[in-house]
Amino acid sequence: MNKELLDKVNKRRTFAIISHPDAGKTTITEQMLLLGGVIRSAGTVKARKTGNYATSDWMEIEKKRGISVTSSVMQFEYQGKRINILDTPGHQDFSEDTYRTLMAVDAAVMVIDSARGIEPQTKKLFKVVRQRGIPVFTFMNKLDRDGREPLDLVAELEDVLGIEGVAMNWPIGMGQSLLGLYDIANQRVELYHPEEGQDRFVALEDGKAPAGSPLADDPQFEETLGEIELLEGAGAAFDRDLVLAGEQTPVFFGSALTNFGVETFLEQFVDLAPAPGSHKVNGDEDLAPDDDEFSGFVFKIQANMNPQHRDRIAFVRVCSGEFSKGLDVTLARTGKPVRLNNAVEFESSARVQVSEAVAGDIVGLYDTGNFQIGDSIYAGKRKLEFPPLPEFTPELFMRVSPKNVMKQKSFHKGMNQLVQEGAVQLYRNYQTEDYILGAVGQLQFEVFQYRMKNEYNSEVEMTSIGHRVARWINPDQLDPKMSSSRNLLVKDRFGNPLFLFENAFAERWFHDKYPDVELTEKL
Repeated sequence: MNKELLDKVNKRRTFAIISHPDAGKTTITEQMLLLGGVIRSAGTVKARKTGNYATSDWMEIEKKRGISVTSSVMQFEYQGKRINILDTPGHQDFSEDTYRTLMAVDAAVMVIDSARGIEPQTKKLFKVVRQRGIPVFTFMNKLDRDGREPLDLVAELEDVLGIEGVAMNWPIGMGQSLLGLYDIANQRVELYHPEEGQDRFVALEDGKAPAGSPLADDPQFEETLGEIELLEGAGAAFDRDLVLAGEQTPVFFGSALTNFGVETFLEQFVDLAPAPGSHKVNGDEDLAPDDDEFSGFVFKIQANMNPQHRDRIAFVRVCSGEFSKGLDVTLARTGKPVRLNNAVEFESSARVQVSEAVAGDIVGLYDTGNFQIGDSIYAGKRKLEFPPLPEFTPELFMRVSPKNVMKQKSFHKGMNQLVQEGAVQLYRNYQTEDYILGAVGQLQFEVFQYRMKNEYNSEVEMTSIGHRVARWINPDQLDPKMSSSRNLLVKDRFGNPLFLFENAFAERWFHDKYPDVELTEKL
């Protein structure tokens, strides 16, 4: 065991923030960055009037549309811990990016709008988190507005998601009547608007407000005490082992927009959340985070994070060992050596050169085209290969061509680079070689079109061919004459043939006509 390395690893906290769109996920990320001292003021995603945009939304289209459409990665120091936050897009059209990001974290923070409760996208993302057994911490947001009863919100966690919720603090009122938060663990009340000269925290005596405190005779506080009593009698007791097993979620209340309750949440989160653990490699081997040899996997590729330099960054989750500048690694997919000379990490929107990183850290490698999403890299002679990352088969398809045929070079460059990010898939018509794009959702195409124009100066024509069912075929069984208007024959960017069926009926018809031909959903 490498004790020095293990000490460094144990200081890491790497987590993703998940939620339905507009629940306040990016805003809470901003407040954490503010608490970590890496930004001076927090923006909100929809700050179009003030121009004070969220730091984690770096892409121009995110600022214009007021949404997050790509996972952001940010690092900062807090209370002696090294925090790695991965802020994910809430919009369902970008769920593939989010799913891959969830493979690179050790915990998740689930943000829920206290007025709306658990929404559809939260359910989908929670399902992925549960499959991985990732510990989940819940933040009930927007307490500054009138919302649902806190008891109902906690009960809904078990009813809808099947996870036991245990309250770590409790609201005293909400919306216009919000007085503060009853901090159960620390036996104190955090006041929402303390009067001038008044401490933000009021220490409790045996769970009660001290004599002379403004809370002592407050009917709302008395009502809260009754709810706390009910929780202690009938609610779940906090159990860290259950939390780490992903079976219980600590529940915190607050308002990210007004930065109320976020600091208390972050303090307890860094204490309770797990340090990086072991990973499966080469099938079923366990790789410890303090293993001497460096290893990691690429979970995200992003082009043009700096539009002036047209760069391309491969994001790597470090899983073992220690990274240092100039490290020689092997790319498992090709067996070829790669020297890692130029790596960065992100403090808000600023890039910082990485001198060292350990398991749990996320590093960005400047990439000239060596890496693909899902690639494993390792130092030393022992080959280490991590499990494949999830891939979604596209359901929507578009024909795409350049508006200006004189700008073919920028068109092809943009197509190749954006496709490598994994948000859209590229296909070519088997006969005509025309480009066809596939995506999980319509918004992906809009982002693609916008970025082609603004980042590559290439306007594109896009024609919908609608919903299609994609099925790959063994090349040995393929006869191009099998293709028709109802089952378009294309090839993916690796040259593998597949059919895009008009619907399930067209696929069944094909099966009946060619019963011996084997079709697969994925390669």
